Amino acid sequence: MNREYGRHPGFDPGAPLLSVRDLRVRFATHQGSFHAVNGIDYDVSGGETFGILGESGSGKSVSQMAAIGIVKCPPGLVSGSVRFRGIELVGASEPVRRSVRGQGIAMIFQDAVTSLNPSLTVGFQIAEMYRVRTGADRRSALDRAAELMERVRIPSARERIGNYPHQLSGGMSQRVMIAMALAQNPDVLIADEPTTALDVTVQRQILSLLRELQKESGLAIVLITHDLGVIAEIADRVAVMYAGRIVECAPVESIFRNPSHPYTAALMASAPQIDADEARLKTIGGAPPVLSRIPKGCAFHPRCGHARDRCRSELPARSMISNGHFSACHFAGSLGKPEGGAYA
Repeated sequence: MNREYGRHPGFDPGAPLLSVRDLRVRFATHQGSFHAVNGIDYDVSGGETFGILGESGSGKSVSQMAAIGIVKCPPGLVSGSVRFRGIELVGASEPVRRSVRGQGIAMIFQDAVTSLNPSLTVGFQIAEMYRVRTGADRRSALDRAAELMERVRIPSARERIGNYPHQLSGGMSQRVMIAMALAQNPDVLIADEPTTALDVTVQRQILSLLRELQKESGLAIVLITHDLGVIAEIADRVAVMYAGRIVECAPVESIFRNPSHPYTAALMASAPQIDADEARLKTIGGAPPVLSRIPKGCAFHPRCGHARDRCRSELPARSMISNGHFSACHFAGSLGKPEGGAYA
């Protein structure tokens, strides 16, 4: 396929499509500097689904917005390295980043209903994504839009291209967003909470659709979510984020079988269990830190029953638990039952 952004001459076809190193995002405000992303590393390969898991405010969405160059600077300040097919995007010119966005890396934003323009038909919005790159005429672009709507399993697609967003259900709106993202045949699809506000049946349909599209084209998916069920359903690997850092990263089977960071274990303990006898759901005590005042040492220590003096003063390095499984906890290899009311 002829890509406008081409390919870095030194890019190894066997290397990851997307490689992120020491990515940092800081926002300067009148209340001080907010450190939203604090040095994260990960790779994403073709055909892989890479999940990013964490509570609201952990830096999941901002990290991906920074990766594709849509964090407004100022007030944002982005540093580190994001390489797509060997092309460095951090600090790149806007034409370079624009050439990668859409046809290299596409993003489905959270809450499809509000992300669509209410004054334009959904067919027009999909067609415009196609016309921007190809220069196709209006009729050809609308034909392509109808094809994409059929591809994402929207019934009666050719009749629906004239619908406005308010005429579609939440599930259909999400399918339109996926169609828009696919308009330029991207290599990497970033899906930000793609099943939020959808009922369970529609959630499963959207996840099944993403898997089908991935199988058809070898698409790499970066899946942002706070839902452990979604991660278990579709992800191959998962990174757990807290206070702008990746605190644990592992193949999905390994992280569910052997969570090796107290935060990961707490997230899993708070998920509803069908066979559990407890009358109340477990919760994680306290709240995520304010990003302008991230605690010294391990940012999770104020909420952690395993915390020791070392945790309050020293930032934990990443340690290997097993092949491909890393945890940023001083005591990752010896975690037992937490002391005190860690997950009250």
